[in-house]
Amino acid sequence: MRHVIDQAVAWQRSGTRFAMATVLRTWGSAPHAPGASMLVSEDGRIVGSVSGGCVEAAVCAIAEEVLAGAEPTVERWGVGDEDAFAVGLTCGGTIEVLIREVGPEVPLGRVAADLAAGVPVALVTPLDGGGLAVGGGTVTGSLGDPDADRAAVLAAEGMLGRAASGLVTSGNAAADGPACVPERELLVQSFAPRPRLLIFGAAEFARPLAGIGAALGHHVTVCDARPAFAAPERFPGADEVVTDRPERWFRTQEHLVGPGAAVIVLTHDHRFDVPVLALALRSRAGYVGAMGSRRTHQDRLERLRAAGATEADIARLRSPIGLDLGGRGPEETAVSIMAEIIAVRRGGSGLPLTSRSGPVHTV
Repeated sequence: MRHVIDQAVAWQRSGTRFAMATVLRTWGSAPHAPGASMLVSEDGRIVGSVSGGCVEAAVCAIAEEVLAGAEPTVERWGVGDEDAFAVGLTCGGTIEVLIREVGPEVPLGRVAADLAAGVPVALVTPLDGGGLAVGGGTVTGSLGDPDADRAAVLAAEGMLGRAASGLVTSGNAAADGPACVPERELLVQSFAPRPRLLIFGAAEFARPLAGIGAALGHHVTVCDARPAFAAPERFPGADEVVTDRPERWFRTQEHLVGPGAAVIVLTHDHRFDVPVLALALRSRAGYVGAMGSRRTHQDRLERLRAAGATEADIARLRSPIGLDLGGRGPEETAVSIMAEIIAVRRGGSGLPLTSRSGPVHTV
């Protein structure tokens, strides 16, 4: 979504009219989760996706109607509908999409600025237009009524706290007196900072790993104590390349390591591996992995225990690292590692889809 928001801001600032289509709800094997968006400009340019290509042509046609003066609309496509095959939605799921024009009153610039600064922010959009941005205790924009704004902020903060996107109902129409706020459906799109990928050990295996991690939307850091290895030109996809002892750098950055972070240790040297692994296993990182053979792994476990790691800490360590893809070399190993990170983060089994039954995507 970041590139979609950045483009929307650019069009907003240049005065280019555009429509935004956003996934509101999904059922079954939907390609994208609620919040995924696609832009259609008045001159026919397209950015983003709501279905991975299944219904984009139909969405474009409706967006053109909206830009020509039609009202905002909510459309549903599903494999059970007669029109579904005509537009290509054959994946087995159903999606509901809001298509509306986004005007200059929607605070997209605030959303983009918070994203760039790594600050969690939510964009709140009524189905009939307008919007506000919520995050960090501040609000930008308005729905036109202070009481409605307060109700919308409460609803958005609950969604943002879970990094969730989708429809919510704000208001309290059942209340009596001046505090009564009519119930209203709102689209909340939550934007959190990019997940961090921390790679310790600037070996050859780290190069494709940094590139793939960046392509998947991570904030990538490569850290190595050896200046000859920690050369920024070797890692064009990394956000930062640091020359420092891994455990020393980790201590200074541990406050930024949250449940979405992945820590990968590639140095193959216990003098560097063990100190940073001991810290990472006690941190909030959602994934901690280390490269090495099974023999290296057993030796590493003993050294970690000697360094004070508990059995609960050790149980979190993924080593040998990666999924069993049968790959060889740095590039295929990087795919294996990132595949395991995705599986851990998303709750995937790591098994071939042909071995499973039921929907491909679960909601």
